[in-house]
Amino acid sequence: MKNYTIRKYQKTDYTLWNDFIHQAKNATFLFHRDFMEYHSDRFEDFSLLIFHDEKLLAVLPANKKGNEIHSHQGLSYGGLVVKKSIRIKEYTQVFQALLLFLCENGIATLNLKALPKIYNRTIADEIDYVAFLTKAQTYRSDVYLVIDNSETYKPNRNRKRALTLAENRNIAVREDENYKDFWNQILTPNLNNRFGVQPVHSLTEIEKLATVFPKNIKLFNAYQDDELKAGVVMFLTETVAHFQYSSGSDDRTDTAALDILFDEIIRKYADKKYVSFGSASEENGRVLNEGLAYWKESFGARASVQNFIKIETKNYSELTI
Repeated sequence: MKNYTIRKYQKTDYTLWNDFIHQAKNATFLFHRDFMEYHSDRFEDFSLLIFHDEKLLAVLPANKKGNEIHSHQGLSYGGLVVKKSIRIKEYTQVFQALLLFLCENGIATLNLKALPKIYNRTIADEIDYVAFLTKAQTYRSDVYLVIDNSETYKPNRNRKRALTLAENRNIAVREDENYKDFWNQILTPNLNNRFGVQPVHSLTEIEKLATVFPKNIKLFNAYQDDELKAGVVMFLTETVAHFQYSSGSDDRTDTAALDILFDEIIRKYADKKYVSFGSASEENGRVLNEGLAYWKESFGARASVQNFIKIETKNYSELTI
């Protein structure tokens, strides 16, 4: 592990970290420190910077829980973030240095919530090879439904009928800043009534994040005669337009407000490589929500996979190639 230096993130690294995220090949705005730290009170940060001869080669957005490291429990995805020019041998050496560092600091397991490949700015599959070499365990696999914008957008007949209905009901879609009504009137009641949960982000948190990241976080609402019927929060990256939150009022089958909202957003972001509908699986990926999967597939989305893996840090020696 000659000439590799690894240390925990400090507040003085703010600019260094964010500059690296902006130019890395497998990073999004979720790894920016301003996003990561909106919920810093909930997690023990254990983000790492990895240097070779004082040059920053990689960062790991992470938190610590017991004697395990997670990348990252407060984010939708994580993983080792690397520079665009990294070679496969260099990547394995960096990862070996990382595992050795964790092992020597009493960390038994590294848990990676993999970055879905649709977010990579270029080919970045090195983690698959490293996972194989280190005998990683895949403990969860989520089905992601994604539209590939290199293909013609073709909603199915059911969606087309719904879109016609929405047009006849005079549903109007607006890019909006009315998070309050969407959160309080539609999203939170629906999540609570159907699943007994709250949105991951509170209203205050999403409003703050939208202010900090105005190009990346946008709200679109659907109205009928100025009455809010449905809403969608989009997370936008260089390659992906992602439906982070979406929900409609109880009469959504009568107005098809959510259908037309999805349709207009899909068309709006046809310049992105992908439109992501997020996961359609439950119980750590072992149960497919067939109704949810069908809804997403009816817009032309197809299955991709997000894996969650565990690597025992003692297996660092397996990366000597």
